[in-house]
Amino acid sequence: MIEVNELTKRYGGRTAVDRLSFSVRPGQVTGFLGPNGAGKTTTLRLILGLDAPTGGTATVGGVPFRTHTRGLRHVGALIDAGQVHGGRTASAHLSALAHSNGISPCRVDEVLYEVGLADAASRRIGGFSLGMKQRLGIATALLGDPPVLMFDEPVNGMDPEGVLWMRRLFRRLATEGRTVFLSSHLMSEMENTADQLVVIGQGRLIAAESVESFAARSTRFSVVVGTPQAAELAAVLTTAGAAVEPEGSSGAEKLAVTGLAADRIGALAFESRIQINELTTRTASLEEAFMELTTGSVEYQAGQPR
Repeated sequence: MIEVNELTKRYGGRTAVDRLSFSVRPGQVTGFLGPNGAGKTTTLRLILGLDAPTGGTATVGGVPFRTHTRGLRHVGALIDAGQVHGGRTASAHLSALAHSNGISPCRVDEVLYEVGLADAASRRIGGFSLGMKQRLGIATALLGDPPVLMFDEPVNGMDPEGVLWMRRLFRRLATEGRTVFLSSHLMSEMENTADQLVVIGQGRLIAAESVESFAARSTRFSVVVGTPQAAELAAVLTTAGAAVEPEGSSGAEKLAVTGLAADRIGALAFESRIQINELTTRTASLEEAFMELTTGSVEYQAGQPR
């Protein structure tokens, strides 16, 4: 379990992480979201003891990570896949880490096979593609068979097969009872992979809740209405202040309505003696909710006037 309490990090006059508190529990995949510059990587580095906090605490299993003498047995992490010695082979890189952490040499071959790099074990890392380096970084995280795993943007450079493999891996690790903390800017992956979310902006906590609860906080929703009297209903709903558009391109008589809730649409249709065959509320996607709820926390906005 990861616990962050009032964690703060300042660089001169800039506050990168501002009194941040949250928990990441075992048995589930927790997504870590935030706009660019929100402080996600800094927070991960603080948890791992790679940077010292200005204030507050971050613990893994109840103690600071730095207190673990053989860290890979307690936490596996992928922060920057490029931070490896390009002149070493994949096998030599993992063997050195295994030796320094008291891990059996047999584990090296196991994790290389696990991530699909068994045939590249004797190749020098400098010739690896970004996707291969990401796989090697995941192999490093898995090397000590740790109960806690942290990944920062792990799908960068991965092809569709690799993304699907990672998704299944993260789910399996959580099912095994491990704590899985996953940072990514790909909303579709978070929607398909994560159970819980920690969302930050400008170093501050915005939300710590389930994916479904976060998406439900968005004010953006629409109602799909099926009716054989589409034109008549559209006129009624428009008069009531709703925005109405045809739903889909199949020719079916369906409308997408925003600005009115489903019960109000049903009542208006009943009053106007208009037949309704379908009335379905469609909530915002994770991406839509994220964009809406983090608008005020975006540090770098393109196209904004100076």
